[in-house]
Amino acid sequence: MSRLKTITVVNVPFDLGAGRRGAALGPDAILNTGLIPRLTSLGHRVEPIRTVNPQNTTAGNSVNSLSGLLHLAEVAATNRELAHETAAIAASGGFPLVLGGDHSVAIGTISGLAQVHRKLGVIWFDAHSDLNTAETTPSGNIHGMSLSALLGKGHDLLTGLGGPSPKLRPEHVVLIGVRDLDPGEKALIAAEGIRCFTMHDIDRLGMAKVMEEALRVAGDRTDGLHISFDIDSVDPYEAPGTGTPVRGGLSYREAHLAMELLAESGLVTSAELVEVNPTLESDNRTAKLAAELICSLLGETIL
Repeated sequence: MSRLKTITVVNVPFDLGAGRRGAALGPDAILNTGLIPRLTSLGHRVEPIRTVNPQNTTAGNSVNSLSGLLHLAEVAATNRELAHETAAIAASGGFPLVLGGDHSVAIGTISGLAQVHRKLGVIWFDAHSDLNTAETTPSGNIHGMSLSALLGKGHDLLTGLGGPSPKLRPEHVVLIGVRDLDPGEKALIAAEGIRCFTMHDIDRLGMAKVMEEALRVAGDRTDGLHISFDIDSVDPYEAPGTGTPVRGGLSYREAHLAMELLAESGLVTSAELVEVNPTLESDNRTAKLAAELICSLLGETIL
């Protein structure tokens, strides 16, 4: 079951890894729902919030002329700072809770964690797999390459953050909620043997069975378990405030059940929630859902 933790929230108001602006406002939108009081009411100790502001934003040309990656210098510099933060929090025995920002911030989050957890397991909730590379990306946006960079495939500025590459082993990674894959991503999933639960699998097996298998893959023979949750894994009917929505995603209860089962496992050592874009809605509904899911992950229950 969920254990009480010393949580440090790390805000990363950064969205240059995405194709549209607005996710930089996500951390404040989530916090403004009353997240911190809810976490303390669960019995957790919450340390002062840390913020990693965008770095190197005056670097000049937004496109790296050699790689074709958009805002490479800014993404790399910001993630380098973020890696310092998550490494320090994890090394002290704390629970890093990162609020993005776009999903490129996972590069920094996990690069820092990997300095402490040498066999880190990751469960990656996302409508997409984020496994493109400079050779396969249709857009050049680095938030679609974050997982591949952590697996050691990509530009040296991304793969080399925070120490030797790769940061993750494919046999310790699980994808959940996937329903929009590019051809290069499909090929990489097959080549690396990454466990991928598409929405078809969730429909067929049910979320409880999927989480049982995900915990077996990412939670066994690992020394830490990180949850990387892109809000676009949830169906846009429930979470419209995100930059790359895809129909047919997780239902409200499927998402909550996944978080509840993770909390019950007692295995989770860190988490991040990304891609909330409050400019795309008027009622902050997606940020409210994000806060609810975080609380479920950290032990909030119905009864």
